[in-house]
Amino acid sequence: MKMSKKWCKNVAKYLVIIWYFALGISQGAFADVITQWNQTSLTVVTNVKMSPGHANRAIALVHTAIYEACNAITQRYVESEFAIKAHPQASIEAAVASASHQMLLAIVPQQADVINQAYQEALGKLSNGAAKQDGILVGQSAAKSVLQNREGDVDAYPDTYRPITSAGIYVPTTLPAASFWSKRIPWLLTSVSQFRAAPPPQLESVDWARDFNEVKRLGRVDSQSRTAEQTKVAKFWQATLPPIYHGIIDSVVSMPNRDITQNARFFAASTRAIDDALIAVFEAKYYYHFWRPITAIRNADIDNNPDTSLDPSWQPYIPTPMHPEYPCAHCVVASTLGNVIKAELGNIPTPILSTQSSTANNEQRSWDNIDEFMQEVSSARIYDGVHYRFSTEAGVKMGEEIARLAVRTYYQ
Repeated sequence: MKMSKKWCKNVAKYLVIIWYFALGISQGAFADVITQWNQTSLTVVTNVKMSPGHANRAIALVHTAIYEACNAITQRYVESEFAIKAHPQASIEAAVASASHQMLLAIVPQQADVINQAYQEALGKLSNGAAKQDGILVGQSAAKSVLQNREGDVDAYPDTYRPITSAGIYVPTTLPAASFWSKRIPWLLTSVSQFRAAPPPQLESVDWARDFNEVKRLGRVDSQSRTAEQTKVAKFWQATLPPIYHGIIDSVVSMPNRDITQNARFFAASTRAIDDALIAVFEAKYYYHFWRPITAIRNADIDNNPDTSLDPSWQPYIPTPMHPEYPCAHCVVASTLGNVIKAELGNIPTPILSTQSSTANNEQRSWDNIDEFMQEVSSARIYDGVHYRFSTEAGVKMGEEIARLAVRTYYQ
């Protein structure tokens, strides 16, 4: 009898599951290995003080390799986009460790001691044998394939930003951040401008005056209008490096009854979507070159709007990031992650989402609603004095579009 390829593949998948149980181990028992390597990844990118863009790119690379390695073993989802061969008998733990190790060494070689120690500890917990060795090879293959796919992704683009000025006129000489970020090759987007936000409001408009005056009032460093709770929120979301969002991710992957490939897919979907979100938002930022509140408020006499007024000494609650204002990058990332989580959970009740902030003495905040988490991020950037409300709204819309693309890629 001739058996279909699909039938054979399903039988192989069930045999793998039976093999795990024969060893007295369920896939769920392996789930923590990914979160452990995620923590190692966050540690090393933080240790070398990577910028938010470079750090999120690094984490996306790691989790793409992990997902490809895991899926090559369990074959739970679609076939590999990186042509990783199936290895149903390989050790998942060895594959995750190997993929992470190889990728991190390539990205953060200056942290080799930390990376190698984590790798040796991970392998030391596994029994020697063919499964372990196969897992190492699968992980190495996944990391190599992903790296080749991303070759020259960042280093090929020098910073060639030209400050806007007139001949002979002084301007601040610190170059803005990530001016070349939109030149990168995205993971999911077909074009870096695919979801570019519509233009910000005209300076003569009612909308401009409304949002100008809101951030002027609430975002001032010594604002008497900002409540104590709003100030706490502002300080909390001053943090922009990956750990601030990975606490939210951990709230999902630590839910009961999740298996390793499911977690690997979620990590890959969310981190790649976040990386694309940053590519897209920086494209829009440098396309519009819109002024920050500190610039607008100190120059309100030139915006031709009778409902705005100059404050020559106005300062925001936190230091203004060194890149154009529109749209809000924090808001794009929060919206992207929040909407990927909605797809990941489906009809499952939302767990308590929690994370800690390095800019708020590692204080923890929690939410039982995804929309409330996303809205808090948007509000925080107004309380911080670095964004206008229309910019946060544009960022949320961009994040929704990017998340939908990630969902179509990973979940359908």
